[in-house]
Amino acid sequence: MRRAPTSLSRLDHEREAALRDLDPLTVTKLWDNPCWLSFRLNFVAFRFNDPVYRWIETRYGLVRPEFVALYAVGLKEGVAAKNIVSSSGLPKNTLSRAIQKLLTRRLLKRETDRDDLRSFVLRLTPAGRAIFEETMPLMVKQQSAMLSALTEAEQRQLCELMDKLVIASPVWPADLEPLS
Repeated sequence: MRRAPTSLSRLDHEREAALRDLDPLTVTKLWDNPCWLSFRLNFVAFRFNDPVYRWIETRYGLVRPEFVALYAVGLKEGVAAKNIVSSSGLPKNTLSRAIQKLLTRRLLKRETDRDDLRSFVLRLTPAGRAIFEETMPLMVKQQSAMLSALTEAEQRQLCELMDKLVIASPVWPADLEPLS
């Protein structure tokens, strides 16, 4: 079985100590796994998302798809629902329901697209903007905590490597065929 690449250094001691705190299946999935990259990415994403989305749901009563839509519009006002679907990876019907709830709660407003009068774009209301502004520092703090394990040079390198993966992602298979 192919193991995740490792480097021999102080990381070995830190890794050994950390591995003792993880359950054996997690260790196997993250280190003794031919698909180590996807499992590690998911593990790290979960460690970011779970506390953030739990806090948002408790504080604002917004479930993940609703906040995903609100956050997207907060980052880029005047986007169409289809843009949120394509950037989030969530199903269209899930995001449609989430957007409808945000419109009902008056956290989002829908306007006619000035460039295409047959389409609509979404904007934050003042109440939606307030939620976005309050959650952003919390999310930045969570990301900073995660990145604190890396030097500034390592953070830049990680960003560059993630850029490469994201840019390459459109050519990855969207549907998998079983191997014969």
